[in-house]
This record gives sequence, C-alpha cells and structure tokens, in this order.
Amino acid sequence: MLTGFIVTWDVDSSDTAQCYRVRRFIFGRSVTSAGKTYRYPGFVEREGVRYLGQSVLFVTRTRLEELRSFLHKEAVDHIVVEASIGGLVPC
Repeated sequence: MLTGFIVTWDVDSSDTAQCYRVRRFIFGRSVTSAGKTYRYPGFVEREGVRYLGQSVLFVTRTRLEELRSFLHKEAVDHIVVEASIGGLVPC
C-alpha cells in the first residue's frame, strides 16, 4: 500500500500558454529534429507518482513538494488530500 496525497488542479482553458506548460510538466514531450526524436519524460513517469485521471495525480510525500511548487509557480489552483492506494494488481 502506498501512502501519500491525491492532488487535483484546475487550469483556465482560455490560457493556452498555461495549459501547455502544465501539460508539458505533467506528461513530458517529444521533439523531432533532423529526423531524430528526443523524448523528455514528464512528472507522471517518476517514482512515486500515479496518474489517476484528468487533472488528478496520486503522489508520495517525496514528490508532493515538487508538484506543489510547480503549481504555485504557474498560479494553478489545486487541492491536496491525504490518501493511500493499494499496489498494482497483475492482469
């Protein structure tokens, strides 16, 4: 079982620059240059982070401050709730 926090946020969809910055931070990006693709992983790919749904992540305590700092810097309204989730179930 993982203990940590569920973080939800709300980005103003009319602010396309803010939407882009949040999406890039959370999900990363790929850039193709001279026929070569470079992949820059996002926050969701880090240890201690689980994607739960649109604008909702579960993060462990070690990842919480990094996410909150980014959201504060970008002036994104967000809510943090203590939570725990079970481990992954094999298919």
